[in-house]
Amino acid sequence: MSIAEATVDYLREHSLLLTTAESCTAGMIVTLLSEVPGSGEFIECGYVVYSPQAKQRLLHVNPQTIERFNLTSVEVAREMVLGALHDSTTNVAVATTGILGPEDVDDIPAGTVCFAWAFQCAAGQFVYSRQMRFSGSRCEVQNQATEYALQGIQQFHRAALQETRSPVDD
Repeated sequence: MSIAEATVDYLREHSLLLTTAESCTAGMIVTLLSEVPGSGEFIECGYVVYSPQAKQRLLHVNPQTIERFNLTSVEVAREMVLGALHDSTTNVAVATTGILGPEDVDDIPAGTVCFAWAFQCAAGQFVYSRQMRFSGSRCEVQNQATEYALQGIQQFHRAALQETRSPVDD
């Protein structure tokens, strides 16, 4: 089973509806999921936002966050994912921002990608973020980042569910 099929099954099993905020993955998360029959039922929308202006206008990323931390930062990824979740009717969102390469940018190594996942649960909103570095060509980095973003949906949703459970055992 592919990561896309496993993700769609997971979304279905947990009644999750997804939105994405993609920069360096350029819509590949939604594209990969859309190849799975029936996936449209679990995807609300996907933002592809490259420029700082688009991130600010469409996802409400604070310009000071970009200035202070750079476009490739977990801080920007977190604001992207929260903006996507806020402006949708979904209960899960994922965001990516990074440098595919081949050149480093602003002293950030090529292959650096920042991710954020947000979940709206009964107990509140949970946000997780990670920075990874992948190797290979632009296309290879983009593919690795897309798969990592999809894997994170299950991983961090499970973590959010753990956080919402009562500390008292039944």
